[in-house]
Amino acid sequence: MSKNKVLSSVKDEELIKKRRDQMIKGALTLFKEKGFHRTTTREIAKESGFSIGTLYEYIRTKEDVLYLVCDSIHGEVKKRLEAVVDLKQPSTENLCNVITSFFHLMDEMQEEILILYQEVKSLSKETRVYILQKEREMADMLEKAIITCLPHKLAKQDTALLANNILIQGHMWGFRRWMVQKEFTLEEYIERQLNFALRSMGIKS
Repeated sequence: MSKNKVLSSVKDEELIKKRRDQMIKGALTLFKEKGFHRTTTREIAKESGFSIGTLYEYIRTKEDVLYLVCDSIHGEVKKRLEAVVDLKQPSTENLCNVITSFFHLMDEMQEEILILYQEVKSLSKETRVYILQKEREMADMLEKAIITCLPHKLAKQDTALLANNILIQGHMWGFRRWMVQKEFTLEEYIERQLNFALRSMGIKS
């Protein structure tokens, strides 16, 4: 499934984007408060600032809204990660900046990431595969940064595992905040996770 497969009776692409952006913002607010299943399409329409009839001009089902929300979250993560990945000037310092920026982003978006993982199971198999592919793309970006910035090569499997470890460590700040955020400030958490990552790459911190 792609964004274009969320059918709309409206043909104006600019208007579709505008209305769906409103819809995503409204749905995110509601999903944070009460979750996907307890939120109705009527509530989404009201929170978005238009009628239920208008809502259904831009989507077919409530699952379409969830798909657009999940796709939007991944899009924001990708955009912000790309902004800090400077592969033209590869260095260990640049890699540390990428990892640090990723952790800061995960702190800012922890509610959205929680929604993504809690509710993705509610999507159809086809849509879920598409959304999870976006997750693989995040890991691929981190993997590429590791390969490019490290002064020495790691085994391919080790690089892939390390990239996924960094991804999950970022998510863990929100998933297990009931524990880790009581033990560490964000900066302390980043420093320790960065040290672990550097040591696993054979770099003294």
